[in-house]
Amino acid sequence: MTNDIRFPTVSRRGLLAAAAGLGASALTPGLIGRAFAQAVDKPKRGGVLKLGIGGGSTTDILDPRMLTDWVPVNQAFMLMNGLVEIDQNNKAIPELFESWEAFPGAAEWVFNVRQGVVFHNGKTLTVEDVIYSINLHRGKTTSAARAIAEQITDVEKASDKQVRIKLKSGNADLPYILSDYHFLVVPDGFTDWVRPIGTGAFKFESYEPGVRSRFVRNENYWKPNCGNVDAVEVIVINDIAARTNALMSGQVHAINRVDFKTVDLLKRNRNLQVVQSAGGQHFTFLMDCTQGPFTDNNVRLAIKYAIDRKQMLQTALQGYGRLGNDHPIPQSNPFYNDTLPQRAFDPEKAKFYLKKAGLDSLKVELSASDAAFAGAVDAAAIFRTTAAKSGIDVVIKREASDGYWDNVWMKAPFSMGYWGGRPTADQMLSIAYASDSAQNDTHWKNEQFDKILREARAILDPAKRKEMYATLQQMISDEGGAMIPMFGDYLDAVSVKLKGVTPHPMFNLMGARMAERVWLEG
Repeated sequence: MTNDIRFPTVSRRGLLAAAAGLGASALTPGLIGRAFAQAVDKPKRGGVLKLGIGGGSTTDILDPRMLTDWVPVNQAFMLMNGLVEIDQNNKAIPELFESWEAFPGAAEWVFNVRQGVVFHNGKTLTVEDVIYSINLHRGKTTSAARAIAEQITDVEKASDKQVRIKLKSGNADLPYILSDYHFLVVPDGFTDWVRPIGTGAFKFESYEPGVRSRFVRNENYWKPNCGNVDAVEVIVINDIAARTNALMSGQVHAINRVDFKTVDLLKRNRNLQVVQSAGGQHFTFLMDCTQGPFTDNNVRLAIKYAIDRKQMLQTALQGYGRLGNDHPIPQSNPFYNDTLPQRAFDPEKAKFYLKKAGLDSLKVELSASDAAFAGAVDAAAIFRTTAAKSGIDVVIKREASDGYWDNVWMKAPFSMGYWGGRPTADQMLSIAYASDSAQNDTHWKNEQFDKILREARAILDPAKRKEMYATLQQMISDEGGAMIPMFGDYLDAVSVKLKGVTPHPMFNLMGARMAERVWLEG
């Protein structure tokens, strides 16, 4: 077996081309500033890596089912491995599943479990550990991955080295689905999320949620040329100015979520590098479709026409991104709907939809915090100014960063958020827009949407599949509760002492896996 997707009833060349297209992206990530020559450098061992990361809270927990923001996701990947990994080309590659094969129709799969991997407590990885870890997200669970795991009907032991997974219907995207950062592996029966045990590059030493953590090298780590530093210290720095100052003063070696307004300043610093990655990250204004006035789609459409997307992209992101069209699929995705007209700023059309809702004007309160994304409060102010031209009075309620994802997100009627994007259209749409998803953050429900989404998974014809995903994107854009004005590049900044750094289309800090791959010089 290999990690190729193979169907005996279809030519190997044709199916591989189709399957590759499901997750391929014409991404153009890069490094701003002096070029890196690290690809040929030999990793060095030693030193303490210090990361200043925004996106943490005192309510964080390292339970893979409950990961919601950048800090816990990065920490979890330091301690635990996933089943499948997304590489720099946005392709699914082996991790603890070292290879896989699909049966005809892609409704049944067999995965080979990597042998010789050892947990931090000395236990050898088994098939039972993998089955338990997958089942954490199935059935009655609080897992944020429940919606994408819902299509799995059975996970069983095929042999001492193999796991068989059966689906409700065929899905050629299954390896991509299993790359989701919630599908991390722990020992069978494990429940101590205060002190997680995994197979990752680092072992637990100390952890203070929303403040700091320290993990030490796993001397038995199975990946070659990884886990190079002696220890990793994560310092939670949610304030963007403080995070930037920590890097410039040498207190940390790398930061995420660089302020778009300070990129040019950081580029001029000879001791730093700015890492830019284009992917599916997008920023959202979330209208709860179950709370007034957003129960009326006319109000939602008025909001969507009342924003000047071009101004917001240039002002809030300094042009480091692309325009959004109120759906979450980026232009780089092969299933992007390129026939959907770009929604423009149109105050008159916004007023038209307000009148259809029986309103002459509208006053709404927008909960905003830079916890949502760097520059979110500024973006809210831009929206307030442009919305006034449509008769919409936006009152900005500034929310605390700490606890934002627990106290505001998915609770406030109108709030701000972000999504890091996913490698496939199905995964993105399932986790954020399926009616039964635990992370459907606008509470928008549409039975026809759910039906088409399920059917699209089993379609092997890329043209037909693109047509179905195009329909889903239009439904979200025209009826959904998310206003998505822009996609933003991932921007990290690192010290020149930090080697092995590369761009990645999935998330900040090398797809949240920077710690295991980099090394220090000097």
